Amino acid sequence: MKYRRILFSAVLMFLLVTSTAFAAKPVVTADRTYFDVNTGLYVLKGNVYIEVRNRVITAGEAKVNLATLEVWGAGGITVNQDDIYFTGDSVYVYGTKNRAKIDGGVNFSRTGLAISADRVDFSWDTRIASFNGNVHVSQGENEWTADSVDYNVDSNSFI
Repeated sequence: MKYRRILFSAVLMFLLVTSTAFAAKPVVTADRTYFDVNTGLYVLKGNVYIEVRNRVITAGEAKVNLATLEVWGAGGITVNQDDIYFTGDSVYVYGTKNRAKIDGGVNFSRTGLAISADRVDFSWDTRIASFNGNVHVSQGENEWTADSVDYNVDSNSFI
């Protein structure tokens, strides 16, 4: 009976969060999924695909908190929206703050531009990507390196 109540509460929370927090229902798939009652997280393993609005995250494995809209992903992650495309080793998405932190062998690409770094913090609100650690930029014929670079994806310019 106690398990049934916890399961009902989790399903109710999922329905409330997805109906009020998202413009559209999120799409979440993986080879294996389960809900960890102790942590309140959905645990996803193998071919993870998470789509919220028009943002897509893929990973080898991930944990998702639907109440806080947080995603922890690892294993060949991608984060993309429209022509914005990031890859890396791990990602932490602060869903309610519209931010993502990607670590480990980060690559960013869009038409005519490629940036690699150790990590990046991206804000969907400000549309600024802050690359840090071993940054390498290739834009057209130009290439350069830096310790850090801030890039505005809307204006397609460095700050």
